[in-house]
Amino acid sequence: MIDTSKGFTLRRTIAATPDRVWTAWTDPVAVAQWWHPRGTSTPRDEVRIDARVGGQYRYTMVNDAAGNRVVTAGVYREVAPFERLVFTWGEPDDVVDTPVVTLTLEPVAAGTTLTFDLRGVDGAPGDGFFYDGWRETLDSLAEYLG
Repeated sequence: MIDTSKGFTLRRTIAATPDRVWTAWTDPVAVAQWWHPRGTSTPRDEVRIDARVGGQYRYTMVNDAAGNRVVTAGVYREVAPFERLVFTWGEPDDVVDTPVVTLTLEPVAAGTTLTFDLRGVDGAPGDGFFYDGWRETLDSLAEYLG
């Protein structure tokens, strides 16, 4: 069972409307452009998204220098277009008992405030893993939408 007391929250104000931010998370073509930290890429042909409750997603991150591949998958638990997206995030063979991501989108004058909450793993600035990886990934999202 996932320990939901572990986790962290990141917030970003992104210069894009909630519908553009939503599409960036739910459209495979868009996801391939940004859903990875620095030094990695996501091949478009390795992104699958079925953004509905019970639907699954799967994507591959490739280390640009070494060529190592990491496949991640999950199941959508809540899908409220342009407002909230909740999904599991982890190994492709275990998409149920994995950490859970909750995204909340709030329209603001400058665009959209994205609140990213990850439960089930520890993370802190400078960890070189969960926190830093997601921080860089959200930076990629902001750059993609900017």
